[in-house]
Amino acid sequence: MRRPGGWWRRKDTPEKVETYTRWSFHFFALSEIAGIGLSTYGQVGPRLATALSLMVVTHAVVCMVTASRALDWVRGRRAQPVRELWTLVTVTAVLGVPAVAVAEHGPGGADVDAAALGVFVGIHGFGLGVMTLCVPHRRRRVTGLVCGFAAGAGIVSYLVGMEWLAALIVACVLLAAGGFLSFTAVLSVWLLNVVYTLDEAKETRARLAVAEERLRFGRDLHDVMGRNLAVIALKSELAVQLSRRGRPEAVEQMIEVQRIAQESQREVRDVVRGYREAALEVELAGARGVLSAAGIAAEVRDETAGLPAEVQSALGWVVREATTNVLRHGDAKRVAVQVLMAEGHVVLTVENDGVAEAAGPSAGAQAPAPATGGSGLAGLRERLSAVGGTLEAGAAGKGLFRLRAEVPLPSPARDGLEVAS
Repeated sequence: MRRPGGWWRRKDTPEKVETYTRWSFHFFALSEIAGIGLSTYGQVGPRLATALSLMVVTHAVVCMVTASRALDWVRGRRAQPVRELWTLVTVTAVLGVPAVAVAEHGPGGADVDAAALGVFVGIHGFGLGVMTLCVPHRRRRVTGLVCGFAAGAGIVSYLVGMEWLAALIVACVLLAAGGFLSFTAVLSVWLLNVVYTLDEAKETRARLAVAEERLRFGRDLHDVMGRNLAVIALKSELAVQLSRRGRPEAVEQMIEVQRIAQESQREVRDVVRGYREAALEVELAGARGVLSAAGIAAEVRDETAGLPAEVQSALGWVVREATTNVLRHGDAKRVAVQVLMAEGHVVLTVENDGVAEAAGPSAGAQAPAPATGGSGLAGLRERLSAVGGTLEAGAAGKGLFRLRAEVPLPSPARDGLEVAS
């Protein structure tokens, strides 16, 4: 059974920011209802207060729908909500005129005027904030929308019967309120886009790292094989020509081709072996740098002196795989890596806080990558088993995940550590 709030923990950072932004605009609509609509019951009679509140509620619902569609458009999930924009403009204008008319021609009293004008300014102010979401966020367009709507509201107020000075004050108040809400809306969308851009850059950095490693391997392989293959081709052609002429030197040339081919095989194995090996100290330093660059607090404590090469290689792969999965799959804020040696064995632990509790033991920061070519938890277990090591992975507390690798030290290495101590 899923715990309450599990849906939130399963979201990554951009999705959380988008949910927060979306509900912030819904909260604006609820604030419009509570702060403007319901407050009229303390100012005017119940009949007029109910009428004004219904106007506010209708406008708030339209604002919520329009804001939701506008955010989908901002994220590229749907077309620009032009129909919703014009619907909001129409509803705002249609509901605003009766409100200012009530203030001028309705029941007398300062409370009635204050309540009706509050509804008029509130509807137009909140409406402007949501309208801003539906247009391209360029300074001139947003400024023109806010100024045009404020001027139009002042003109309508004057035409309904309000004195020109009062209409000017209403226009100025609406300019300030609408400008503030519009600025808030634009800033919220900008922050949302920045978060998504940073997340995409994080994924791009990981893909570029993989691509760079492939290019390096390709260059090394080309350097090894390119020259040898060219020599093999030339000597093979020479051997063919000599053989056609019945020259005994053809056999010597083919022997030379065989020797170069065997040497090429050995060099390719050396390149592949170097590509597959991972030095523990290098991987620890690389993990610290990559995690810090990704904005993740990395704490690395290591004791690597005197470890055999095969043990360092196996543990280096654990560090490399764990770091890669933290960047690709997790939402960690802190990663702790520790290497300790005691009682004839070495223990490597990688702990991070980027796992949702409902995700299970193989998800989050340590979710296995495709289990091919030695990747993923299965591949790490195979590498560790080759040196007699074991691997444990699982939850280590609320929101924590721990990867623990233990490798016994060979006798010579153990003796060397005892002498060194």
